[in-house]
Amino acid sequence: MNETLADQVECYGVILFTEKFDECVAFYREKLGLPLWYEKEGLCCLRFGAAYLMIESGGAAQDRRKNRSENPTVIRFNVPDVAAAAIMLEAQGINVETKHHSWGVTGSFTDPDGNVCSLKNADDPFFHDTQKVP
Repeated sequence: MNETLADQVECYGVILFTEKFDECVAFYREKLGLPLWYEKEGLCCLRFGAAYLMIESGGAAQDRRKNRSENPTVIRFNVPDVAAAAIMLEAQGINVETKHHSWGVTGSFTDPDGNVCSLKNADDPFFHDTQKVP
C-alpha cells in the first residue's frame, strides 16, 4: 500500500484568522481553558487535544453569529455532559443554545468574532474508545 499524507502527519492543527485577536485569545485561553503552546506577535498557538488551535490576526469579525457562508467551519468540543459544560460556560457570560437531536445533544456558542463553536455529547457511539481519534 502507498503511503499517504496522513501517514506523515505529526500534528494536526486549525488556524483561526480573527479581527478581535486579543479578545479571541482571551476567550479560548481564559474562558475555554485551552493551554498555551506558544505565542509570537499577532499569533497565539493553543493546545487543542492532540492538535492545536492557532489564532492569528487578519480575519473579519461579526457582531452576531456568523452564518455558514461567512464561516463554514464549527470548532467542536466533545464533552461527557453537554448540559454541565453549558452551565459552566454560561456562568462565564457565554450564551449556549442547547439542542437535542436524534443523533445526540449539542450546545452552540460563539467566540468574540462570531465564529461558531459547539459542544457535543462524547457518549455518541461513534466516539467509543475503539474508534476514538488518537
